[in-house]
Amino acid sequence: MRLRAQAGQASVLMVGALVAVVLGALVLALVGRGGGREARAQRAADLAALAGAGAMHDAYARLFEPVFADHARPGPRNLPKAAYLALGRAAAQRVAEANGAHAARVAFPDARSFAPVRIRVTVRDRFEIRTGAARRSAPIAASADAELVPPGDIAASGGGYDGPLAERQGERMRPDVARAFDRLERAARADGIALLIISGFRSDAEQAVLFARHPDPRWVAPPGRSLHRLGTELDLGPLAAYGWLAAHADRFHFVQRYSWEPWHYGYTLNARSSPPPGAHADGEGGSSLPSFVPAAFAPAIASAAQRWNVSATLLAAQLYAESNFNPFAVSRAGAQGIAQFMPGTAAAIGLRDPFDAEHAIDAQAHLMRDLLRRFPAVPLALAAYNAGADAVAGCGCVPANGETPGYVARILGLMGGAGAGTGGGLEVRLVR
Repeated sequence: MRLRAQAGQASVLMVGALVAVVLGALVLALVGRGGGREARAQRAADLAALAGAGAMHDAYARLFEPVFADHARPGPRNLPKAAYLALGRAAAQRVAEANGAHAARVAFPDARSFAPVRIRVTVRDRFEIRTGAARRSAPIAASADAELVPPGDIAASGGGYDGPLAERQGERMRPDVARAFDRLERAARADGIALLIISGFRSDAEQAVLFARHPDPRWVAPPGRSLHRLGTELDLGPLAAYGWLAAHADRFHFVQRYSWEPWHYGYTLNARSSPPPGAHADGEGGSSLPSFVPAAFAPAIASAAQRWNVSATLLAAQLYAESNFNPFAVSRAGAQGIAQFMPGTAAAIGLRDPFDAEHAIDAQAHLMRDLLRRFPAVPLALAAYNAGADAVAGCGCVPANGETPGYVARILGLMGGAGAGTGGGLEVRLVR
C-alpha cells in the first residue's frame, strides 16, 4: 500500500510538472509573440526614419536655391520648407506602412529652423492576448530618429587636406604653411636656433601605423583624429628650440596646439572651409558675399571678414542660421542679437551691445577666428561656437547633443550655395 501511495504521489507530481511545462510554453509563446511584434514595430520605425531622412537628404540642397533677400522670385528649383518636410513625411509613412505599421506618426524636432535636418517616426500597435472567450491587449510603441549630419567622424572627414603639398626637410605640408615655416626658420636661425621638422602632414593610413605602434591616445591620436591630417601641423625640435618657439611662433601665425606638447605647432591662417564646388556670388553687385545676404549687412560682414581673416561666406551663413539676419533676435536660451551671443560670451569677447549689428558681426568674426585657430576645420569651429569649445575639445568631434550636428549641417548647406550638391556632403544616420 505504501508503494501504491508513493506511485500515486509520483503520478500527481508528474501531471503537475507537465501542466507547468505546458503553461510555461504558452507563456513563452505569448512573450515571444509580443517580443516579435515589438521588434517588428521598432524595425518599421527605424526603416521609416531612415527613408524620411533619405528623402530630406536628396532635397536638402533645393532649400538653398536661391534664397535671395533682394530678388522678387525664388529660383525654379527652390523648395519651400513645407514641401521639403512633406517629402520626408511621405517617404517615412510609405516605408512604415510597407513594414506593417498602420499608425506611424512623423514629426520633425527641429521644424522651427529654416533647414530642418532631423525626423522622428513613432509607430504604435497593440498586442492582443486571448484566454478562452476573454481578450486582453497591451500597447506597443517604438520610436526612431534619423538625422542629416556631417559625414563620419567630423575630425576625420570634416577638414582633412587633399590639395597640393610642399616639402621642407623631407616632411610634407600645405604650401602656405611651408612659406610661413620658411619665415619662422629664418628668424630662429638669426637668433642661433636651428629648427628641425620632426613630422608634418600624415595621412589617416600613416596615422594608423603610428597608432598601432604606440596605441596610447594621450600621446598618439587615433586615425582620423590627428590634426596632422590637415597639412597645417608641424612637430618641431630640437629641445633647445621650445623656449624660442613659445616666445616667437605666434608672430608667424603658428600656435602651440597643446600645453603638454611643446613641439606641436599649427598654422592658424587660412583654415580650410571647403565649401562645395559651385558656391556662387551675387554677380549683379560683383560682391563675394552670398546672394542671400541683405544689403544692409554686407559692408559689416565684408569688413569683419577682412579684419579677422575669416571667410565672409562662413560668417554670412552663420548669421543666417543664428538669427535670419535679425539684429533684435532673442532665443529661448537667452542668446541675443544678430550673432546670438550669450551675455557671458559677449562680455568675454568685449561686445558691449549684442543688439548692435555691426559690432556683433565683428565680435562674431573675432570669436570664429579664435575657434578656427584652436580647431582648424570649419565644422569643428562651428560646433564650438554652438556647443562650447570644451565640448568639442573633449571628443574631437561635433557633439551629438541633439542640436549641434543640425546647426553645423545647416551652415555647411548654406555655404554650398544654391543647389551646389550640399546634401551630398551630409550623411543620413539613425541617431535614436
